[in-house]
Amino acid sequence: MLARRAVALAALAVTLAAPLAGCSSKHRPSITAQTPAAPDPTTLVLGPSSPGAEPATTPPAAPAEAGLTTITYTQAATGFPADPDQASTAPLTEGLQLQVKSPVYDAVGGTARAYLTPQISGVDLIMPVVAKQNGWVGVLLPSMNRSMGWLPPGDWTITPLHDQIVVHRGAFTLTWVHEGQPQQTWTVTVGAPATETPLGRTFVLGRSSLPSKVYAGLDVLALGAVPDDKQAVASGLADAHTGIHAWYRNEFGFRKSNGCVRMPPAAQKVLLSAIGSGTSVVVLP
Repeated sequence: MLARRAVALAALAVTLAAPLAGCSSKHRPSITAQTPAAPDPTTLVLGPSSPGAEPATTPPAAPAEAGLTTITYTQAATGFPADPDQASTAPLTEGLQLQVKSPVYDAVGGTARAYLTPQISGVDLIMPVVAKQNGWVGVLLPSMNRSMGWLPPGDWTITPLHDQIVVHRGAFTLTWVHEGQPQQTWTVTVGAPATETPLGRTFVLGRSSLPSKVYAGLDVLALGAVPDDKQAVASGLADAHTGIHAWYRNEFGFRKSNGCVRMPPAAQKVLLSAIGSGTSVVVLP
């Protein structure tokens, strides 16, 4: 199951209208910001003070050149470094959300390579923090697998992240981790050999509702990851995003999806009640 290109904005809520594909690609669900059932009461902290003590010297951010790409649900960018710890299972406990459209850089004090916006097609964008250096913060990027970018101190906020999802493709397992402690593990189905579930760290963008019975009547968790081989997916899925969703048949422990992770319905209900936007997801071999 893959979340296809965004096609419209919902008027009454922060939603991303994006078709989902898998067993059925005809339905057009609404993807909304994913919020845990019991939100944390901690208030957001202004960006410059959140990463910790201010360094003696913070490298200045060079002005962004005209014509830079804006990263969206369907548009990626180039020139960003790889996530240096893409196979790490260390919990990512902070999420960054921009307050204004901002350039994102390839290094601390480096070159701006693209713009990021506070929302992607109406959905609040919360990116896990993976590094901090000299007052700058490194985050996982959406729509770009295993990539990170750097943001200088500025108009952003930090919110705590309490959960993590760890997928082992070879073992066909998904584990929900809360506050660093494994909570539950389920047997799942992952991507087929031609359309494998992308490896590395990504994060939850939001949730999506689909009318098809194959999803057991439950929402889908849409991720920041996209197909590694866009030529291998079905026609029209070049701008797809990977998802985690329930499956109507009791057939788990296989490699047969279009890149998604298929969950037992009872397990998906647990995730939907516990997992918020920005939650890190790591997929291991």
